[in-house]
Amino acid sequence: MSELWQHIAERISELNGVPFNPETPSRLGGGCINTAVRLSDGDRHWFVKINDAMRLDMFEAEAAGLNVMADTETIRVPRALCTGSQGGNAYIVMDYIEPGQAGAGGQARAGDALANMHRHTAKAYGWERDNTIGATHQPNAWRDSWVDFWREQRLGFQLELVGRNGHTALQRHGEKLLDRFHVLIDHAPVPSLLHGDLWGGNMHFDQNGEPVIFDPAVYYGDREAELAMTELFGGFGRDFYAAYEAAWPLHDGYAVRKTLYNLYHILNHANLFGGGYASQAQGMVDRLLGEC
Repeated sequence: MSELWQHIAERISELNGVPFNPETPSRLGGGCINTAVRLSDGDRHWFVKINDAMRLDMFEAEAAGLNVMADTETIRVPRALCTGSQGGNAYIVMDYIEPGQAGAGGQARAGDALANMHRHTAKAYGWERDNTIGATHQPNAWRDSWVDFWREQRLGFQLELVGRNGHTALQRHGEKLLDRFHVLIDHAPVPSLLHGDLWGGNMHFDQNGEPVIFDPAVYYGDREAELAMTELFGGFGRDFYAAYEAAWPLHDGYAVRKTLYNLYHILNHANLFGGGYASQAQGMVDRLLGEC
């Protein structure tokens, strides 16, 4: 592994034009897919994630996602410096942002900043490349229709995986929804730049109390899909939603559509972890079919 750290230090030195001689890497917790470390020379600090060399494409997509969000200059994002592979390992190097506390107004600043990021839009739904949602492949081919995109590249894709993973009854039941859910999407969503995997664990606050988002699954889509996921596992306060609504109010019908959008993530959890997620997805499909 020492050869890997030497290689990464040389890449950092080359790209910054300043020698970088790091101390012993400090292992960081919190992730279940990659090994994460802080690489520091005492003055400069970098966040590095390591995985098998075959996951290099995952890191390249993550780097592109981090940088497209950072380019909006709306919310703080650790900018990716480089990706690469060495000795059977793939890696991504990005800014290390020391965690702090939200402080007074932190949640409100996060809601306002996210709304401003969502104002960065595209002409279609999708993105320039596929990426991953957790450890699952996420297809992002451009579509002119949001309904088609959500049917084919979100729900349909996950339902096919569900069937392969043995939940054939859930797959058959879920497929009934594919031709019906369009009646719930009646607000002509603009293709907003989305983080794509924004749960509470993928946002923290820096030493100045400013919000920081990371670990993206970027694409352009209905901003309601982003807000829905923030509600799925908690971690976002009342002030967050109030500030978002003040900056850019949501459309009528969101209370129903958030179940449609979160079904994607629960199906993905069923595929990744099994357990009770398949039953939860089944209940969500039932509720949505009732709404349709």
